[in-house]
Amino acid sequence: MLQLKITGITLLLGEDEGILKEKIASLLNIPCADIFSLEVVRRSIDARRKRAPRFIYSVKVSVPYNIDPTGKETVEMEVLPEEKKLPRSPIKVKPGKRPVVVGCGPAGLFAALLLSERGIPVLLVERGRKVTERLIDVQSFWEKGILKAESHVHFGEGGAGTFSDGKLTSRVKNPFTGWVKTTLVDAGAPSEILSDGKPHIGTDKLRDVVVNLREKMVKCGSEVRFESRVTELLIHRGKAEGIVVKNGEEIKTNHVILATGQSAVDTYGMLHEHGVHLEPKPFAMGLRVEHPQELIDGIQYGKWRGYPHLPPADYFLTAKLPDMNRSVYTFCMCPGGYIIGCSAEEGGVITNGMSLYKRDNRYANSAVVVNVRVEDFQDASFHPLSGFAFRRRWEEKAFVRAGKNYCAPAQRLVDFLRDREGDIPNPTSFSPGVKPARLRDVLPPYVADALQRGIVEFDRKMRGFITEDATLIGVETRTSSPVRIVRGPDGQSVSVAGLYPCGEGAGYAGGIISSALDGIRIATVIMSKK
Repeated sequence: MLQLKITGITLLLGEDEGILKEKIASLLNIPCADIFSLEVVRRSIDARRKRAPRFIYSVKVSVPYNIDPTGKETVEMEVLPEEKKLPRSPIKVKPGKRPVVVGCGPAGLFAALLLSERGIPVLLVERGRKVTERLIDVQSFWEKGILKAESHVHFGEGGAGTFSDGKLTSRVKNPFTGWVKTTLVDAGAPSEILSDGKPHIGTDKLRDVVVNLREKMVKCGSEVRFESRVTELLIHRGKAEGIVVKNGEEIKTNHVILATGQSAVDTYGMLHEHGVHLEPKPFAMGLRVEHPQELIDGIQYGKWRGYPHLPPADYFLTAKLPDMNRSVYTFCMCPGGYIIGCSAEEGGVITNGMSLYKRDNRYANSAVVVNVRVEDFQDASFHPLSGFAFRRRWEEKAFVRAGKNYCAPAQRLVDFLRDREGDIPNPTSFSPGVKPARLRDVLPPYVADALQRGIVEFDRKMRGFITEDATLIGVETRTSSPVRIVRGPDGQSVSVAGLYPCGEGAGYAGGIISSALDGIRIATVIMSKK
């Protein structure tokens, strides 16, 4: 039996997936009966605007050896290697010193889950609340502007990803990506994430998925504690010996997996005080842009807009500005989604995008951001925490400019380009609400300048992007962490043995999949120890 991956099979609008087997049999010059199995591994849309959209498939098939696939220039074929297996040899855990995982986002969840499934019970501590309780707190913030310091869009079960689009796209090539997606499906995620070219779960389904992952962990003998903020790292002679949580309890361990998110600023301050090697890291910041989804569908699909099998259209745009040494690009685009307030500290405004599974809201939104370099932090000493102070400065400006009530400053896109405040913005999806403002006032001048030029370039690539119906909302500052906890090839902090930083907050990932994979990497390192 031969396993083949075939890429580039095309189905037109209206053609059913049921004909894939016939197309493959014709392609390979074999009878349909000789295709013993067929699995769709990727499904994407080719929506070039001057022709009808079409669906492009990659499939995995089992066929006899005696076939001749040569001469098929329209597709690519490859023989699949054996899948890499996850390690199964658990370390011996000393009594009373089980591994401790700090943070319940994707990195922490998957590190804890893998260890649990391999017979190594862990203690997972999270400063926020369970997702059901957390949802009540977040809704209160969106509806009333009441921010709880330890329970919001960033802190709590599932991490910041719980209130997001739940995108699972990643540029990381890793043999364990399939295991992550399969685990998510087993926990309640839609099965199409296994094959969609741009998979997503949706915040409504993610809330159930993270609960099911937690329950699976507990069944394996692990423990999860919420509302347990880590206040101290116990270190002796350069080695981690445990943590202290907010009630003063000391928890002993030789393995601390630190998977805190990028908003745990106090945790990074504590690490710096203890001499953990940190370094500042560049990131990107800007605004959120919102268009009517119908308008985006029209731009991307043309006259085929509204065809029943076409999903809400998305986009990804970039613009390089060599004379400024800056790049402008869209980030975390949410078709049929919402722009949400996700303040993490009192007195600051932060925006992000979120979608439900069906992506059926009337608006489309995306971050439009500009790269920010470490030297932009305006700290001549290059202090490792200077990026936190930098982004906080602009979040506070947005808070003040919009009325000090967690509403966000907003401006019509055309008014931003003309550098005028303009009238009341278009209706938006943003919660808690918006206030008209001149957005240049809440951005570094070079970011505002780059955005103005970059958006004009976007419209050249995607005609209709600049429109009276588009609104800009600020500010977007949490694209990635502005700090990195430096670790060595063995996954441990270079300054504290037994401390394993991982995930987005530690500066080693960006998004659900890459964060989960980084957590898995650390778990496998720990399991490989004798």
